[in-house]
Amino acid sequence: MAVTDAAIDKIKQMIVSGELAPGDRLPKEADLAERLGLSRNSLREAVRALSLINVLDVRQGDGTYVTSLEPGLLLDTLSFVLDLHQDDTVLQFFEVRRILEPAATAMAAELMKDDEIEELRVILESLPERPTIEELVANDLRFHQRIAQGSGNSVLCSFIESLSGPTNRARVWRGLTQEGALQKTREQHMAIYEAIAARQADIARSWATVHVAGVESWLRRALELD
Repeated sequence: MAVTDAAIDKIKQMIVSGELAPGDRLPKEADLAERLGLSRNSLREAVRALSLINVLDVRQGDGTYVTSLEPGLLLDTLSFVLDLHQDDTVLQFFEVRRILEPAATAMAAELMKDDEIEELRVILESLPERPTIEELVANDLRFHQRIAQGSGNSVLCSFIESLSGPTNRARVWRGLTQEGALQKTREQHMAIYEAIAARQADIARSWATVHVAGVESWLRRALELD
């Protein structure tokens, strides 16, 4: 493993230094192994590991390429890891959401274009009057993802989207068990939308904090009852 780690580090340094840029094809295996002072087996293991985390793209019959290295692509691996979490850690994910989402919402209030804000309104209005829990959660996800995208920060957006999976079950659970969850969600989403539409970043941030903290607070009480 130490040899493979060294091989990974050498390839990473080639990317970090700019010697290999996004989209570049790696040299042939034999040439690269000799150049880096590695065995071909160690190089293959390094390439396999880096392809698993979306740094390299192995194309059969064509070669190995550096991926786009876009944050969303690289953080996709994080989503997989987060999906393996245990239920007793879900509160920690909400704590992270409570830090990130209000910041993204405030940024969106300043940066979103008028037509993008209109998309938020359309998302809210697409929710049926009597939605199923699945429809409510799906609408909630679309709403928050659109705001995260509107922050203009692809890294922040990717982190927030990565947190969607681990907190989904809690959203469903709340919708099934808490009286008034639907009405609270509607009202808070509308308040967030109106603050963004009015370009009131501080108010948008505050409502986003209230929204996420409300679910977090309910979940804390529910876990204590268990």
